[in-house]
Amino acid sequence: MKAVPLKAVPRNETRRSGTRRVRASGHVPAVIYGRHTRPQTLQVPRRELENLLHHTASDNILVDLTVEGDARPQRLALLQDIQRHPLTGAILHVDFHEVAETEKVTVYVPVETVGEAVGVKTGGGILEHVLFRVKVRALPKDLPEQIVVDVTNLQAGQTIHLGELPVPPGVEILGEKSAPVITIAVPKVEAEEAAAAAAPVEAGAVEMIKEKKEEAAAEPAEKKAAPEPAEKKPAAEKKPAAEKKK
Repeated sequence: MKAVPLKAVPRNETRRSGTRRVRASGHVPAVIYGRHTRPQTLQVPRRELENLLHHTASDNILVDLTVEGDARPQRLALLQDIQRHPLTGAILHVDFHEVAETEKVTVYVPVETVGEAVGVKTGGGILEHVLFRVKVRALPKDLPEQIVVDVTNLQAGQTIHLGELPVPPGVEILGEKSAPVITIAVPKVEAEEAAAAAAPVEAGAVEMIKEKKEEAAAEPAEKKAAPEPAEKKPAAEKKPAAEKKK
């Protein structure tokens, strides 16, 4: 990664009123810190900072910082954090993390895709971007601005894992190497149909299923059949009426 030049001036006023005056003068309040140095408050020209951000696509910006009038005028730093106004989007404050040329640093790098996957174009698949940023470790000069993956030859059902990402020499990808980054997913309906077609079914199993269906269909018919009427019992004979006494 190439360092971008930027000028800065030490800032002594740290109160709210002081930061307002810094912004009113066309500068942005800043701070620089690192492992081998104490935090130092700075101010940088707003236009130069905005121009730097406008022409850099990466989230990681390596800055060759020149601090005017300081005992250590030249600093190599990563632009660590940018605070913006929630409504206007104006830059309110920036943080710089000082690094050494000979010491490796750990940062997150964006993953971008190029090309149209054949699994999407002709296979009916869907490209799923699982990880948009990955953690890498490298010397400041070796840090990539982004990792570009060509997905043109990716077939439906194929996946690019973390350990398969193309990175330049000197860059180490951190994390589980088997983690999926980009995959061409097969639509659910097609996957189910393919699984059903691939599963062998024995002829005997088909006959058993057919017999069970026929038995199940016959049972309700038997239940609906009306029961036979029971035989009527013979009516009891009437006793003869008693004769009247004369």
